[in-house]
Amino acid sequence: MYDNDKRKLFSALSHGSIFFSATLVAIGVPIAFLIVSDDPVVKDNAKEAVNFHLNVWFYGAIIAALSFVTFGLFGWVFGPFWFLLHWGLTIWAIIHCLGNTEQPYRYPFIFRPL
Repeated sequence: MYDNDKRKLFSALSHGSIFFSATLVAIGVPIAFLIVSDDPVVKDNAKEAVNFHLNVWFYGAIIAALSFVTFGLFGWVFGPFWFLLHWGLTIWAIIHCLGNTEQPYRYPFIFRPL
């Protein structure tokens, strides 16, 4: 049996690290939990958080490139939407991890390279 308090904390920290996604070291938090933890739910949450980091960076790069091409228009229109979406999904993931410790959270509509 795994410790539910550790499971909650490690899973929530894995998903919460996206709040620091502007720093490239933020992806290291879920990677560390993926390597160190032996809890399968924590590992699944960490893997999902890494996938979400990669998606946030990928879509952010697309928005930045299109914003550059359209002289900022695309960024003004879709930037705030993307910002609210990825923060909202992260908050939803943290709430899920704190409430349901038996099932890992899965973000909708993302690519999962891991």
